[in-house]
Amino acid sequence: MPPQRRIFLAQSARLMSLAAWTAAFPGTTIARTVSYPFSLGVASGSPRPDSVVLWTRILSGPLEPEQAAPNALTVRWEIAEDDAFKRITTKGNAAALPELAHSVHVDATGLRPDRWYWYRFMLGDAVSPIGRTRTAPAPDALPASLRFAFASCQHWEFGEYAAHRHIAAAAPDLVAFLGDYIYEWGPYDQAHPAAPRRSNDSITLADYRARYAQYKSDPHLQAAHHAAPWIVTWDDHEVANDYGNDHDDRLDPNFLTRRAAAYQAFYEHMPVRLSALPPGPNRFAALRMYERYDWGQLARFHVLDTRQYRSYQACPKNGRGGSNSVTSSCGERLLPERTLLGQQQEAWLANGFASSPAKWNILAQQTLMAQATQTPILQPGDGRFWTDGWDGYPAARTRLLDDLARHRPANPVVISGDVHTFYAADLKRDFNRAASSGNPVAATEFCGTSVTSNSGPQSRADRYVEQNPHIKYGRSDHRGFVMMEVTPGKTIAHFQGVDDVTKAGSGLSTMARFAVADGQPGVVRTD
Repeated sequence: MPPQRRIFLAQSARLMSLAAWTAAFPGTTIARTVSYPFSLGVASGSPRPDSVVLWTRILSGPLEPEQAAPNALTVRWEIAEDDAFKRITTKGNAAALPELAHSVHVDATGLRPDRWYWYRFMLGDAVSPIGRTRTAPAPDALPASLRFAFASCQHWEFGEYAAHRHIAAAAPDLVAFLGDYIYEWGPYDQAHPAAPRRSNDSITLADYRARYAQYKSDPHLQAAHHAAPWIVTWDDHEVANDYGNDHDDRLDPNFLTRRAAAYQAFYEHMPVRLSALPPGPNRFAALRMYERYDWGQLARFHVLDTRQYRSYQACPKNGRGGSNSVTSSCGERLLPERTLLGQQQEAWLANGFASSPAKWNILAQQTLMAQATQTPILQPGDGRFWTDGWDGYPAARTRLLDDLARHRPANPVVISGDVHTFYAADLKRDFNRAASSGNPVAATEFCGTSVTSNSGPQSRADRYVEQNPHIKYGRSDHRGFVMMEVTPGKTIAHFQGVDDVTKAGSGLSTMARFAVADGQPGVVRTD
C-alpha cells in the first residue's frame, strides 16, 4: 500500500466514531463566553415527518478560523413551537468536538409532521440566532402546496448574495441547494486582469474549513439558512474543479487525501443527517449524498450525486483530467458502460421511481440534463459536446430516461444548476428526433442560473436554444435562483434574477415563468 494511502486511512480511522460521540461526549461546560461563538449562524435540513437536523459551528472569528478552542464544548439546544420559545418541544446537549471543527449536528426527533418549529443553540451565556424550520408532511398526507427555492454556484469573489436575501424574504417551505456552495479557489490573481488566473487553492482540511467559514459569515446566506430547512448536494467545487471519482483535472497523485479533507469540511458545515456518514475506518473517504425526501404524497425529491461515482470524463486534454469539448472523433463518450451516477446509485434511483407514491417526482441534481450541442446538428454524428455534464455520458442519460418510461413515476421534473444559466427544456430519449415522431417528452427540466458565479454571453445561450429545439428558453445575463410552486394539479417555476449581482441590496425581477400540468410533461411559458 502506498505511504500516502496508509496515512489517509490512518487519519480516517481516527475520525470514524467522532460523529457518534457528539451525542455522548461530556465536553466542557462554560458559564461565560469571551466572544460571540455563533458567528456562522445556524441551519437546519434533511427534513422528515418526525425529525430535522439542526446545525451550528462554534467559531468566534469567521475570518480567523484557526483560533478555535482545542477542547470539546457542551452546547445546549432547544426546539420550540413558537419563536419566543414559550412552548419548547424538546431540548438537549451536544458536544462540539475540535476534531470536527466544533460543528454540531443534532437530529431532533419526536416532532409532529407538517409543522413549523423554531430552534436555537446556547453556549455559556451566548445564544445563537433563531432559526425557523419545518417537518415534512405525514407519508399519507396530500398537502395543498409546496413552495421551495433552488440555487447553486455562489463564488464569493464574483458578487454579493442578494439572491439569498430574496430567498429569505420569500420564506419558502424548503431550499434545495444543488452544488458549488463554495469554490475551492479564489480570489483571482489580480496581477493579470486581462487573463486572470486561479490562486489560493484549498488543499488541506484547514483550507476548506477557512473557505466555508468565509462564505458562511455572509449575513444574507445565513438569513436564507435561518428561514427554512435545506436539502443539499454537492458538485465539483466543494472539492476541486471538474473532479470525477478519484481524479481531479490536474491528475494530482494525492487527490484522495484532498478529497477526504473536502468531504469532511462539507459535512462539518452542512445540516446533513449523521446516518449519511458511512461506517468503518474510511469515514470521510466517501460520503453518501444521494437520498430521497418525501413531502407527503405531493412530491418526492430524488437527490443525486453526479461526482463521486462517475466514469472519468471522456477524451480529456493531453496530460489532464476533467472536461473537454469534443466532436464525433471522441468515440469514448458514447460507450454504453459509461456512468455518471455509478451502478449502485442508478439502481437506487430506478427503485425510487418504481416505489414513488408522489404526484410529482423531482430529480434534484447538479447540471443541465438536456442535450446542448455547441454546434448545429445537420446529420448524424454532428455536434460538439461538453464532457463534464450529461452530454459526456449520453448512455447513462438514456438509461435514466428509460427507467422513467419503464417505471412511470408521476410527473418527473428535473432541477439543475452548474452552468450559470437559466434553461427550460423538454427531456426526450432521442434529442435529435421530434417529439411527435414516437419520441415523447419524458420529463421537464428547469435549470437555474448561479447565485453569483459568472456566465457566458447571452448570445451563446441564444445560440444553444436555436441549435437545440428541445431547449425552449435560455438566459445567461442574470444571477439569481428559481422559485417553485407545487400543487397536485400543476407545478410553476419562476426564474428569479437579481438586477445587479455586485450589490447586496439589489432588486429582483422575474425573468420568465413556466407551468407543467399534471400528466402533461413539457415546458409551457405562462408569463
